[in-house]
Amino acid sequence: MTAQLNIVWFKRDLRIADHQPLALAIKAGPVLPLYIVEPELWAQPDAAGRQWEFAAESLNELQQALADRGQPLCVMVGDAVQIFEQLHERYGIANLWSHEETGNGWTYGRDLAVLAWARQAGVPWHEPRPFGVIRRLKSRNGWAKAWERDMASEVTPAPMGLTPLGGDWPTHIPSADELGLNPDPCPHRQPGGRVEGLRTLESFLSGRGRNYRFQMSSPVTAFEASSRLSPHLTWGTLSMREVAQAAAAKMQALKLSTEPNAQRWRASLVSFSGRLHWHCHFMQKLEDEPRIEFENLHRAYDGLRPKVADPDRLAAWSEGETGFPFIDACMRALNQHGWINFRMRAMLMSFASYHLWLPWQESGLHLARKFVDYEPGIHWPQVQMQSGTTGINTIRIYNPIKQSLDQDPSGSFIRAFVPELGSVPDGFVHEPWLWPGASSLPYPAPIVDNASAAKFARETLYGIRKGSNHRQAANEIVAKHASRKGTPSTSGRKRQVKAKSSADKQMAFDF
Repeated sequence: MTAQLNIVWFKRDLRIADHQPLALAIKAGPVLPLYIVEPELWAQPDAAGRQWEFAAESLNELQQALADRGQPLCVMVGDAVQIFEQLHERYGIANLWSHEETGNGWTYGRDLAVLAWARQAGVPWHEPRPFGVIRRLKSRNGWAKAWERDMASEVTPAPMGLTPLGGDWPTHIPSADELGLNPDPCPHRQPGGRVEGLRTLESFLSGRGRNYRFQMSSPVTAFEASSRLSPHLTWGTLSMREVAQAAAAKMQALKLSTEPNAQRWRASLVSFSGRLHWHCHFMQKLEDEPRIEFENLHRAYDGLRPKVADPDRLAAWSEGETGFPFIDACMRALNQHGWINFRMRAMLMSFASYHLWLPWQESGLHLARKFVDYEPGIHWPQVQMQSGTTGINTIRIYNPIKQSLDQDPSGSFIRAFVPELGSVPDGFVHEPWLWPGASSLPYPAPIVDNASAAKFARETLYGIRKGSNHRQAANEIVAKHASRKGTPSTSGRKRQVKAKSSADKQMAFDF
C-alpha cells in the first residue's frame, strides 16, 4: 500500500498561524489535521474540567479555521498509538508531524510509546520546536542567544488552503462531562480560542500593559495590568514567537515616541519580555530532568516533609479556609478565575510548604488543577523553588500578613473574596483574630501561628543546607539548570553561572 496521509497531530498548539508542522506537511502531500482526545490524559491528577473547557473552545475555533481552508479538524478519542495504527493500516501514513512537547510525565511516556511505534512502522515523525526549549540539550551555555534567534525568526503564515480529503472524518469535540471530568465551576475563566488570544494581546499592548511593571504584584491591579496571555501560550492559540515579536515592535515604537510616560510603558514591556524568556527557561528544566515533577531536585530534602499531607490542613488551604484572610482571598480568587498573579501563586505555595508543612507534590497538584494556564514545565520547577527543595534558590518564606498589608492595604481584595469579614473594621481586616468581635465571625481562627511556623521551616531548611554534601550537589544543579549571566571574559575564566533568586523572576508562568 502506498502511504497517503501526512498527519498533523495537534497537541497544545491549537492554531494554524506560525504552525511549522502544518506548513511543512502541506508541502509534503495530502494533510489530515488530527487532534486526539486522550481520556487517560484527562484522568491524570493534574487535569481539570476548566482546562478542558478552555481547550475545547480553542479546538472549536481551530476546527472552523481548518474547515474554512478545505479540510476540517479530525477529532478522535482514545489511545494515540492505537489510533495511529488504525490510520496507518487503513490509509497509510507517509509522515507524522507535530510540535515537540514538554508536558507532564504521562505525555512524556505517551510520546515515547508513539516514537517506538513510528520507528517500528517506518513512519517518519517530524517534531519542530514550538519555542525556545531545546531537546537533548548538553549545556545551558548559549541557550539565551539561541532563544533570541528563535524568537526573531520569521513567523510562519497560516495556510491559504488544504486539499480536501473527502470521507466521513469524525469531528465531535466531547464535553467535560463526556470525558468523565468532575464538575469544575470557574465562573470568571478566560475564554479560549485564537480570536480571544489576539484580542487579549492587542489590549495589553495598546493600553493595559502601560503599568505592568508597577501593578503586576498586587492582585488588586494584576487582573487588569497583567497580560493574561498565559493560557493562550499554554494551549498554543498564540505562539511565543508572535507574542515576542509583537512586544518587541511595541517597545521599538515607544522608544521613538514623544508621548508622555512612553518610557515608563516601555519599561513595563521590558519586564514582560523578560518573562517570555523565563517561560522557556523553566520549561527547559523539566525537559532536561523530567523527574522534577515527582522528586526533590536536590535529594538532601528527601524525607523532609511527610509523604501524605495532613488532610485537614490541605483541605483548609485548598478551600480558602486557613484563617489568614489574604491567603484565603487568593485561593478563592483562583478558584473563581482559574488565574492569579505571580506573587500570589508564590505566596500560596510558600504558605502550603512552610507554614502548613505540606508535601509539595499534593499542594502542587491542587494548584495545577486550578490553573487554566497550567504548564508542567514551568509549574513543577516553580513549585519546588517555592518549597525550598531545589537547593540553589533563596528560601523565601512569605509572611501572609505583611503581604496582605503591602499588596492589599485597603482590604478591598480580601473583602471581595472573603465576604465573611464584611463587618470587620478596616484596622482589623488583615488580622481579624485581633478584633474584639472575632468570636462572632463565621470565619475560622488562624490554622497555625504565623511566626512559629515560619521559624520552624526556616531553621529546618537552613539546617539541611549546612550539611556536608549539600554544596556539591547544589553546584551540580546550578551547572545543569541555572541561567547564565554575563559573557566569557578575555582572561579565559569560565562564564559566571548564577541561580536567580528574585521571586518576581521566579514566578514567570502567569505574565
